[in-house]
Amino acid sequence: MTWSLAFPNLLVGLREGLEAGLIVTILIGAVRRLAPGRSLASVWLGVVAAAVLSLSFGAVLTFTRAELSPHAQELFGGTTSLIAVALVTSMIFWMRRTARALSGELREQVGRALTAGGLALAVTAFVAVAREGLETALFVWTNAQAAGSSGSPLAGALLGLVLASGLCVGLYRRVLRVNLARFFTVTGAVLIVIVAGVLAYGITDLQEAGVLPGLDRLAFDLSAQLPTGTWWSETVRGITNLDNRMSWLSVLGYLSYLLITLVAFFRPSRPAAQAAPDQPAPKAAVAAAAELAGSAPANPSGRPDRRRLAVAALLIVPVLVAASWIWLDGRGTQPMASDHRVTVTDQSCAADWTEPTAGSRTYSVANQSSHAVDIELVVSSGQAIVAEIEVLGPGTDRELPITLGPGSYNWKCVYAGASSRESASRTVHPATDQPGLVTNTLRPVTAAELAPVAARYRTYVTGRLDLLDRQVNALAADLNRGDRAAAQQDWLAGHLTYHQLGAAYNAFGEAGAAVDGLASGLPLGVRDPGFTGFHRIESALWSGSVTSGIVGPARALVSSVRALRAQLPKFSFDPNDITLRAHEIVEDTVRFVLTGQDDYGSGSGYRTAQADLAGDRAVVDLLAPLLQQRSANLVPAIHRDQAVANAALARGVATGAAVRHADRVTRQAVNAAISQLAETLAPIPDLLELRNP
Repeated sequence: MTWSLAFPNLLVGLREGLEAGLIVTILIGAVRRLAPGRSLASVWLGVVAAAVLSLSFGAVLTFTRAELSPHAQELFGGTTSLIAVALVTSMIFWMRRTARALSGELREQVGRALTAGGLALAVTAFVAVAREGLETALFVWTNAQAAGSSGSPLAGALLGLVLASGLCVGLYRRVLRVNLARFFTVTGAVLIVIVAGVLAYGITDLQEAGVLPGLDRLAFDLSAQLPTGTWWSETVRGITNLDNRMSWLSVLGYLSYLLITLVAFFRPSRPAAQAAPDQPAPKAAVAAAAELAGSAPANPSGRPDRRRLAVAALLIVPVLVAASWIWLDGRGTQPMASDHRVTVTDQSCAADWTEPTAGSRTYSVANQSSHAVDIELVVSSGQAIVAEIEVLGPGTDRELPITLGPGSYNWKCVYAGASSRESASRTVHPATDQPGLVTNTLRPVTAAELAPVAARYRTYVTGRLDLLDRQVNALAADLNRGDRAAAQQDWLAGHLTYHQLGAAYNAFGEAGAAVDGLASGLPLGVRDPGFTGFHRIESALWSGSVTSGIVGPARALVSSVRALRAQLPKFSFDPNDITLRAHEIVEDTVRFVLTGQDDYGSGSGYRTAQADLAGDRAVVDLLAPLLQQRSANLVPAIHRDQAVANAALARGVATGAAVRHADRVTRQAVNAAISQLAETLAPIPDLLELRNP
């Protein structure tokens, strides 16, 4: 067990266990005092039901997250982290505020329950304990995800609960004296530090899920100076939940929570109201625990309490619900044999992989490291990829179907923020019952193969920008002369040329936004000074505004195009970005062009979409040799779907209508064709991904 990773959950188990234990002792003491002859079975029944509910809740959390997609895992983990932060923070302040009056409140509830019967008493115990149990389950699970360890956090929580049970027994037997006020103050302060780290972890998860911005805006990156895996770095990370690489938003959330919560926690509280005469003194919890003398008498009638049996039957409901949830989520499978399971840790990559045999099987891949990991099974000679899992989160498992023919293979683990590791090579011998078995592999793409593609793409963009420069100068000249008709023609020619660049997803940054930015998101919309470029001119040209008022925006467009040309040599065309471009161009077409969002009066949406497809065809042609080596049928399928989409767009252009005003048949035909093309293009990024070394 790694103590640094176990400590946060040990503290949670100790504190929450002691709270729950004190509540149970107070409940028992109240029953003993108010009804000396009453059986304690109802109290214990409620306690056990609360424990079963808490364990079932923890199981649902664990198995629900394990098979989610990477994006959903980050969203689920981030959301539960924030919920855990809110619940534990409220628990810390609730215990600080109500500890003195806790015994009296519970006594009053027990008194009402005794008059109602055994069922009411069991429900009282269940409700009182379930809150602590559910909070413990949620926070222990969340903290385990943040720690990235599968065993140590759980062991720490169990040890904390054991220690809490020992303390409660000591209080019961009057052999221990604990200053509970000081205990809850110290543990509360330490928990606040731990919870602040969980908050930072949750913010990072939500950033990785795309819910929060700023993932790439780092406050610090100490990966080189503070590598993960060493005992001292793991100690700091395990106790604080802080990473060696954090965004500004995570750091701001951590420091803000820590400062505000600690100040509020240590602020002197107002004097508590004087307890009622029948309530215990300030040390109510200890005093109530001291009353636990004697034993429960047997049931005088000797007959079972039907209401108690009904409550006992309800003990299985949480288990059944949790099991059904897990089964419906596809989790109700038996554990696989050891030779079908591989484990990733911070120190090793698939060290438990045993000698494989030829044939088809499904491996269970478990990430027990503190990092997200890309894991691949590769052919040892040449590193061709047999199967892979992208972004397997810490503490999660995923199944990976694999068919292995004769040859040597090894696993490769690429850690986020840490050095890659590889497993030992294992040999698969030919199978006598499957003599022709062949392993399907994906040939990895090298930087040397993609470098010429990037160079040709840069040449293509340069040529388009040279043409664009001439066209926008002609547009400016038209507006200087006041020739609206010529300006509209030259505007359309220039705008289509720009879309043929394939500048999807703001590929050129602010320089591209100055040329073809939209008004959406600007405070004043089309009247905002920040609204510039082609669409600023379009909104004026087709609205009847005087041409003299557009001369200034046209000159600004000329300057923006020249600035883009000047910056082109400085743009870094990441090879992986180029492989994404073919798909992203069509995504932008669907998102902006075919919805009419980028139409400010020209009604040229279908012609703009044709220009997008021309740019998409240029990118696909650059990538075609590499694609044909890895998927022989993909390029012909892309060309076929591009032809179908262009034919549908040609019919849309022939109608002369803007996208928003086209008839339903035309819109449906275009949307179906473009959507099919986008689906056909989708495998390109995975096929041509430049793998990490």
